[in-house]
Amino acid sequence: MEEDEELKQEATNLADLVEYQEGSIVSRTLVDKNVGTVTLFAFDEGQALSEHTTPYDAMVHVLDGEVEITISGKLHLLKEGEMIIMPGNEPHALKAASRFKMVLTMIKS
Repeated sequence: MEEDEELKQEATNLADLVEYQEGSIVSRTLVDKNVGTVTLFAFDEGQALSEHTTPYDAMVHVLDGEVEITISGKLHLLKEGEMIIMPGNEPHALKAASRFKMVLTMIKS
């Protein structure tokens, strides 16, 4: 997948680029390169990603709402404007404490 062409050289509000859908997790990839990805997500309340690992570091930046993020068994509650880095090869899980939107930036090299 290539970068989202409509966003190049245009100022925009990230939270407006992905919409909530009842009972769902919605994603939109903005950048997909060999060295990393930038993806927007919108989680409806209660939606979750079960515990998993990735070989790469990933940064979560919350744009709206609240999310519970568990990293290596430690619970973190993040709200709008906050961010956390999930280290590569560490188990992590996410659960929407309320509807929330985030930017996930994964660095592969």
